[in-house]
Amino acid sequence: MASPHHNRSGELEVFVRVIELGGFSAAARACGMTPSAVSKLVARLEQRLGTRLVNRSTRQLQLTPEGCAFYERGVRILADLDEAERCAGEHSAPRGRLRVNANVPFGHHFLLPLVPEFLERHPDISLDIVLTDEVIDILEQRTDVAVRAGPLKSSNLVARKLGQTRMVIVGAPAYLARRGTPATPDALLTHNRLGANYVRAQPGWPLRHADETIVVPVTGNAQASDGEALHRLAVAGLGLARLAAFQARDDIAAGRLLPVLEHCNPGDVEEIHAVYVGQGGYLPLRVRAFLDFLAERVDIGARHPS
Repeated sequence: MASPHHNRSGELEVFVRVIELGGFSAAARACGMTPSAVSKLVARLEQRLGTRLVNRSTRQLQLTPEGCAFYERGVRILADLDEAERCAGEHSAPRGRLRVNANVPFGHHFLLPLVPEFLERHPDISLDIVLTDEVIDILEQRTDVAVRAGPLKSSNLVARKLGQTRMVIVGAPAYLARRGTPATPDALLTHNRLGANYVRAQPGWPLRHADETIVVPVTGNAQASDGEALHRLAVAGLGLARLAAFQARDDIAAGRLLPVLEHCNPGDVEEIHAVYVGQGGYLPLRVRAFLDFLAERVDIGARHPS
């Protein structure tokens, strides 16, 4: 029997993080430890169990058969422990600091308007919100939940789809009166096409033309670091911008923006996900509460939170 001085649940959680995140350094960032401390903890665990759990190399960790069995049971144990704590404290509110990263359009149109309601519902949670269209490393930035738009890269993160939005090219009436309304994709080449300067930005605008999809390059006299800045530049009449439909819907309804080349719109959509570290169902109550709240209150197709 293990000594009562051993924090077996803590050791188990660190070991599970090592496997799920693929290494000591990533697990260390997630657990607030140093890589050396994580490595020593796993070594002590192996010594106490009397078996090797992982084979180490300079590039990767590989589970031994014993390690694989220990990991699978460990995930279930942690999930059961989390469930037991939830059941025991089901009348206590989620609490603690919740760090959220979101792309700027989603942040402005959905997240920020919902913050007062979320904090009123969960007064023991404090939010730390960062808005950026750059894709961050949520482990390195100590982030609980990140909201991302567009295709997701393969990773050890868990993704929860919040919805999807179609894309639309828009321009202000004053701009179109000055430069003309393009009737074909080729006509875009004479227009000021506003683009993004972040890494994941698409290289051009896809459009349907003569039964095929072409990509019109984005070259204009201004670029911006996020989609909401492009939205504001378009409303100001600087040029055309390709935006998520939820960004432009109110401005189109009010006549501040006009859709362009809708007959050439390929109908592509941009999916929006909340991503987080939470394999095996092991998730802090504050994170689960936030994810459930977003799923309940965000209706991307309706522009405003439902």
